[in-house]
Amino acid sequence: MRPRKPSVRKLPVVGVLRLKSPAEIWYKPALSVVVASAVPNLLLYSLDRLDLVMYTMAGSLCALYGHNLPYARRAHTVLRVILGMAAGLVVALVVASLTDSTAVLIAVGALLAAVQKTFCDATRIGPPGNVIFAFVTSAGIFAPQELGQVPGHMALMLAAGAFSWLVTAGPALWHREGPERLATARALDAAAAHAADPDARTRHAAAAAVQAAWQSLLAAGRPTPVRRELERLVVHAERALATTAAGGHAPGEDPVTLRAWATATRGRGPVPSPPPAPGTVEQLFGIDAERAGLRMRRGRREARRRMLLALGPGSPVLPVAFRTLVGCALAGCASSALGVGHPYWAIVTAASVYQPNLTLSWSRAVQRTVGNLLGVLVFAAVVPLARISPLVLVLCVLICNFAAEALITRNYWLGSVAVTPMALLILEFGGSQPAGELIADRALDTLVGVATGFLAAVAVTNRRASGRVELALTATEEARNRAERAVADPAADALTLETARRRLTASLVELRDAGDVASGEWWQRALPEEELLAAEQAGHRTLAATAQRQGLITLPPANGAV
Repeated sequence: MRPRKPSVRKLPVVGVLRLKSPAEIWYKPALSVVVASAVPNLLLYSLDRLDLVMYTMAGSLCALYGHNLPYARRAHTVLRVILGMAAGLVVALVVASLTDSTAVLIAVGALLAAVQKTFCDATRIGPPGNVIFAFVTSAGIFAPQELGQVPGHMALMLAAGAFSWLVTAGPALWHREGPERLATARALDAAAAHAADPDARTRHAAAAAVQAAWQSLLAAGRPTPVRRELERLVVHAERALATTAAGGHAPGEDPVTLRAWATATRGRGPVPSPPPAPGTVEQLFGIDAERAGLRMRRGRREARRRMLLALGPGSPVLPVAFRTLVGCALAGCASSALGVGHPYWAIVTAASVYQPNLTLSWSRAVQRTVGNLLGVLVFAAVVPLARISPLVLVLCVLICNFAAEALITRNYWLGSVAVTPMALLILEFGGSQPAGELIADRALDTLVGVATGFLAAVAVTNRRASGRVELALTATEEARNRAERAVADPAADALTLETARRRLTASLVELRDAGDVASGEWWQRALPEEELLAAEQAGHRTLAATAQRQGLITLPPANGAV
């Protein structure tokens, strides 16, 4: 019998604040949000209406989303972000105009934060996730408001959001395939890392990167000559991954060559044109068929069905959403009971704590605390300068905006050092307040929000994380059986083999992600570690056999059996 693991796992301390290398495209969201904020802010400055900056900032912050997506998908994603932001803000402003009850405002703020967390997790919208939504709606719900002002304020938000959409989608005019090139380069680099140092960690990273590259190319729209070359490069990355798993390197797909292709792909010059890998025609036929299926109504219905399943009974998303609701409500109530004048800060802090599992939530709580407390010190140093003139105040906010996005990929706490003074400086647009009071309130709200948020995460269990692992194991087994049948069937065509292999790859990536999430969760049954390992090993053997049948690799007879 497998020994039972302890239900309470050790929380990390060392390494939580360690800095990482900056993200590859950190400057893109940083510059986008600065441009998206600068134009409306300077326009309001010229009209002497900086008191309305809060509403334009709600739309400007939408420019933070979608920067890893192809432009066709990015345009749709940012549009949905703008509409979601507008929906949350209009509810917040209407409620603020109808009641002065702090209890009601806190309850609605917590409910909005939970709904936003649910949909961001279910749709996997990507960073910065639900925190920006919670920041905007929580601030709006505590802003003095009259019902007749709501349409005008929403018009400002939507106008700034439309400009944000132009900022994020505009680069497609001169660098149409940029995101796909970056995703392909990452897949080549990950395959090179696995070829140089083959182990479970690099194998999973390479499989995830290759899967992300295929998804990026599928989401990019109709194929272009550049995208065709990128697809061929992804075939080489996938072939290198399969060959390394079988032992050895395919000719021309050693780590040095793969990294050279990645470097050239990242640039703005011509995409590398490597010799066609065996099986390239079949794989490109498969991705064309999948792309055509996604354009059909059936493909869109399937995408909607997957999202509904993510929100349905038994979903692992729902316990995290309930944690958000409870934690934000408790944080707001505790802040109000302590007499803090800005309880929405505590709500936003609690909302920012919640990550896929309890261990990651603990790490985020530590990072948020350190970053916010250092951030109030930065605000204390900057606020005398910002009060020199309204124009200087606008420039200080823009600098903080850029710094936050430039630093947050190094570590969340470092970005929070810039986010905190930015949030405090935004209050200055409505009129100066005692700096000492603002600093004390923000520090207290940080401690309250982090403490209540993490306590709620401990109290509200997420045992469904283990259930997600079991579902992933079942899906992987089904995908492996389907692939084995396709390999054994002499009549299986190229599309059948390609579809089976890609489904198995996606199920293995999901299996590892589910295991990683569940491994950091408390109060749940022990994970089937041996089953996870066996399923991964069997899945990779089947992938190698499928790749051999497709002609992607050649294996010795001893390794060729499934």
